[in-house]
Amino acid sequence: MKIKIELDDQLEDVEVVIRSKDLSGQVEQIQQALAQLSTSALVFYKGTSEYFLNLMDVLFFETDGAKIFAHTRDNAYEVRLKLYELEEHLPRYFCRVAKSTIVNTKPIYSLDRSFSGTSTVSFYKTHKQVHVSRHYYQLLKEKLRETR
Repeated sequence: MKIKIELDDQLEDVEVVIRSKDLSGQVEQIQQALAQLSTSALVFYKGTSEYFLNLMDVLFFETDGAKIFAHTRDNAYEVRLKLYELEEHLPRYFCRVAKSTIVNTKPIYSLDRSFSGTSTVSFYKTHKQVHVSRHYYQLLKEKLRETR
């Protein structure tokens, strides 16, 4: 592995580019470490308290009216970002599955497809589930293949 650092006084923010022949485990680990650094400022709210959760504990993000909630196995926390802003900051193992939902693909236990074309995602050790729209089904299947 080669590491190259280029300094550019024209840049306003740090830019990291990874060039690789394929998406190996090593590249994925580097991406996850960088993603953790970029999401370390993500704050979760519940009542008057602020929480700093590990993203691996978040099962999914979903909209409820004008608010965005991050769901863990036992709780839901408000996030003060829009879904499209979250998508930019979340690691690759998160995937949009509906207009109002982004899931963490790591804790997915099952994916059940219904006759109507929608699917349901179930997670390990919780009763929580989310629905996958037909439009995002193939994207989720590809993401599951990548991350497993």
